[in-house]
Amino acid sequence: MTGPAPGVDAAIEGELRLLDPLVRASADLLDQVLHPDYREVDTTGRHWDRDTIIDLLVSGRAPAPGRLTASRMRGVHLADGLVHLTFDTEARNKRAHRSSLWRLTRAGWLLYYHQATPFELSPGPSAAPGPPTGRPSG
Repeated sequence: MTGPAPGVDAAIEGELRLLDPLVRASADLLDQVLHPDYREVDTTGRHWDRDTIIDLLVSGRAPAPGRLTASRMRGVHLADGLVHLTFDTEARNKRAHRSSLWRLTRAGWLLYYHQATPFELSPGPSAAPGPPTGRPSG
């Protein structure tokens, strides 16, 4: 059995860097990780572009989430130069399912798109997400 593709490893490393408060507070470090055409949809549904999110993060105006922890991180190599990551985060009892697209550029692997969807743990044996509701399965 083979391990993850190098692009998946690079994307996971980049995603974990973005959880570091020192990286999130530095325009220079964010510049090394975010693609020039970066876009984000946050947990409230608000859309962000690269310049706006960098300004918000480094200005100190962004809500401080506290210590973010990531779990269930998985990556898939979709095509040459394109990796999709999915994972969950938790901070201060707030959880989000996250999805990121990473693109290979001359500068290396950069985060191109990110979306976060809040969720609550459901009672029962597993908190794993199930099939979408309201749609037939199969």
